[in-house]
Amino acid sequence: MLHPKVHELLNDQINKELYSAYLYMDMANYYQDVNLNGFANWFTIQTQEERDHALLFMTYLQNNDAKVTLKTVDAPDKVFDSFRAPLAAAYEHEQYVTSLIHNIYDAAFEQKDFRTLQFLDWFVKEQGEEEKNTDDLIKRFDLFGSDAKGLYMLDAELGARVYAAPSLVL
Repeated sequence: MLHPKVHELLNDQINKELYSAYLYMDMANYYQDVNLNGFANWFTIQTQEERDHALLFMTYLQNNDAKVTLKTVDAPDKVFDSFRAPLAAAYEHEQYVTSLIHNIYDAAFEQKDFRTLQFLDWFVKEQGEEEKNTDDLIKRFDLFGSDAKGLYMLDAELGARVYAAPSLVL
């Protein structure tokens, strides 16, 4: 049985992941509106990943006979004033999500909940990848984004990204 604090944090993470999906959907809409369809594709795939993360947390709770309580998902409130702004906001958001995963990990460690620690190991690794990917995208945008041809080529490259479902086994 999950410790109540660990259960609460895992359940709250479902909401946080769904908010992340909303946030990235909003970013995809921003890029779609300015006709940067490759950037929109990149964030649409991020939306799918975050939704799947929420489902993984939900399934983990269900598999451990813990009640899932869904909460209201807040609407994103970011206003973007440049092509770079959503990228920086995404990086900042990924750092925030990493801190949330670390908080859950700390609580599970404190309770010697080794099953949850093992489950969270995948998310710790995933967050490292998420932070690196968004940071790399910002660096590439900074290198090429001020040049129309460079922005066009980066947009085309991001348009080729395809969705891959997470490989975590519960």
